[in-house]
Amino acid sequence: MKKSIIILAVLGLTTNTIMVSCDSPAKKVENAQENVDASNKQLDQANQDYQNDINNYKKETAAKIAANEKSLADFKARIKDQKADAKKDYEKKVADLEKKNSDMKKQMDDYKAEGKDKWETFKTDFNHSMDDLGQSLKDLAK
Repeated sequence: MKKSIIILAVLGLTTNTIMVSCDSPAKKVENAQENVDASNKQLDQANQDYQNDINNYKKETAAKIAANEKSLADFKARIKDQKADAKKDYEKKVADLEKKNSDMKKQMDDYKAEGKDKWETFKTDFNHSMDDLGQSLKDLAK
C-alpha cells in the first residue's frame, strides 16, 4: 500500500510538472502570431526604406541631369561665335551629350522597383554612366 501511494505521488508530480512546463496550444498560437506581427513590421519598414532610397536617388539624379542640361545650354551659347568648322564639331558633340543626358533621364524615369539587389546593381551602373557623362561635359568645356 505504501508503495502504491509513493508511485501515485511520483506519477502525480511528474504529470503536474509536464503539464506546467508545456505551453497550451493557444499560447503557442499567440506567440507565433506575435512573431509574425513583428516580422511583418520589419518587412514593412525595410520596404519603406527601399522606396525612400529609390525616391531620394531619383531626386538626386534629376538635379544632376538638370545641371547637365544647363551646362550644355551654356556651352551652346558659347560656341555660337566659333568658326564654322569648330562650331559644327562642337554642335555634334553637344548633340551626342544631350542625347546621352536625355537617355539617362528616361532610364531613371522608367526604372521599376524589382528588388534590392537589382536596385543596387542599377544604381552602381547608373552612377558610372552619370560620372562618364559628367566627365565628357568637363572635357568638352575645356
